[in-house]
This record gives sequence, structure tokens and C-alpha cells, in this order.
Amino acid sequence: MDGKANDLLAGILPDWPQWAVSLLLAMSAALAVTLAINHFYTSNDEKESPEEQKLLNKSHKTHESLLAEFNSFRWSYLSVYLVIMLADWMQGTHMYTLYLSYNVNISALFLTGFLSGAIFAPFLGSLVDKFGRKRSCIIYCVLEIIINWLEHYSHFGTLLLGRVLGGISTNLLFSAFESWMTTEHRRKGFPEEWLARTYSDCSIANGSTAVLAGVVAQVLEDLLGHIGPFQGAIALTFLAMILVLRWDENYGEESEGSHAESSLYRQFVDGWKLVASDSKIFRIGLIQALSEGGTYTFVFMWVPTL
Repeated sequence: MDGKANDLLAGILPDWPQWAVSLLLAMSAALAVTLAINHFYTSNDEKESPEEQKLLNKSHKTHESLLAEFNSFRWSYLSVYLVIMLADWMQGTHMYTLYLSYNVNISALFLTGFLSGAIFAPFLGSLVDKFGRKRSCIIYCVLEIIINWLEHYSHFGTLLLGRVLGGISTNLLFSAFESWMTTEHRRKGFPEEWLARTYSDCSIANGSTAVLAGVVAQVLEDLLGHIGPFQGAIALTFLAMILVLRWDENYGEESEGSHAESSLYRQFVDGWKLVASDSKIFRIGLIQALSEGGTYTFVFMWVPTL
């Protein structure tokens, strides 16, 4: 069986060395085992709790019907998350080689993207809360389609514009989607502890799509050249945007009407006050920033190092 799988992958990825094919098969098997354990293991979070009992009494639903409704909601979010992350990972694995083929200043492009993300990050969260998470997710999809289209051109100014937009879209990716899911989860009245299952699935999905994206992107590059993965990302992002259109809108305020009365300045100030009042929030942000910094340094350096 292992030999047949090796032969199949060798036909799809003829330029891959045998050790890489074997490693991919081993990682895929480990991932399959992880998914099976995650699927058949029912955590205590999804068993009846005092909080859930109160919700059931108010809604006159059974535990089974509430759980079925939650699973439907969870998969509607995960279907978008999987497609979006697959498209995002496909770009990252081949961006350096694409810019290298254009013979442009790669360092300037990468640094522009990082700087754009740093500049817009403090304001985008408030904008997402005020104007709606669903709208922000759609804007993210539109931006990503534009960005990947701009990657088709070797003109440095065009690529630079793409990196500025990329900094904005990256902030939307890691704020709008998760914020929408969390708020919608609570609006639908699901128990708070059930959020852990969705976050767990997202973590597994992110790692799974990262592995899959490397294979898909390589196949697209073999077929279509260096721009192939970016063309695939356009198609996937368009699919995700269609799926997002089915979502309901939600905002950063408790009631839908109050977001219109909330100024961006007030939201920005309230956010910084919250960070200053709780050192745990600051420490989480610092850890996240350092982790992301290390990751992006690796992303930039690994291609030239190899």
C-alpha cells in the first residue's frame, strides 16, 4: 500500500526526492490519526452543563437539537476558514520565488508588507467592530483577489501597492473572521465552553491546510509557472467570498443599533484602556507579536537559505 502511494505521489510530483514523498505520507498519516481522535472524542465541553441547562429551559430545546444546531454553525464557519487559510498558505510558500523571478528588491517588498500591517493594525479592529464583521470578511476577500492579481505584474510599484494592501488584508484575516464567529456563537445562545471545540478545529484545520497548501502550490507551479499558486489563491478566495455571503452580520457592540453611535476614537481608547487595565492581555499580545515575528523572519529567510 505504501509503495502504491509513493508511486502515485511520484507521478504527481515528479521532481520531489523520495525522502520528501515519504515524509509527506508520514505527516498525512499522523494528521489522519489526529482527525480521527478529534472526531470520535467527545469532550466534557459538549456535555450538559448548568449554563446549558438554563439555555435549554429558555429555548425549550433538547441537548441533541442544540448540539446539532451548533455543529451546523461550526461547519459553516470552518468551511470558510479552511478555504481562506488554504489560499493564504499557498501564497506564502511561493512569494519569494515569484519576486526572485521578477528580479526586484525582495527585502523592500516584504518589509513594506510588515510595516503596512503594523501601521493599520491598531485601527482595523475598531473599524471591523463598527462597520460589521461580515462586511470586513468580504472586504478581505476582495483585497486578496486584487493583491493576487497584482502579483501577475513585475512592475515594482505595482508589487509595492500589493504589499501595502497585503498588510491590511492580513490584519483582517486574523481579526474579522474569528470575531464574527465568536460573536455569532454567543448571539445564537450556545454555551460559552463550546467555543473551545471550534477553536480546536480551527487549529487543526490551519495545520492541515498548511501541509496541503505546499503540495497544491507546487503542483500549480509545475503546471502554470511561478504565478500558478497565486492564480489558485484567487479561485479559492472567490469561493470563500461566496460562502461568506450566507452569513448574518454582527458588530462589536451588544446591540446592532449601538454600533452606529460608537465612534472609532471611543472604541480605540476603550481598547487601549482594557489592555492597560489587565496585564494578561498585554502579555498575550506581546507573546503573539514575538511569535509572529519569528515566523515571518523564517518565512523570509528559508528560501534563500535553501
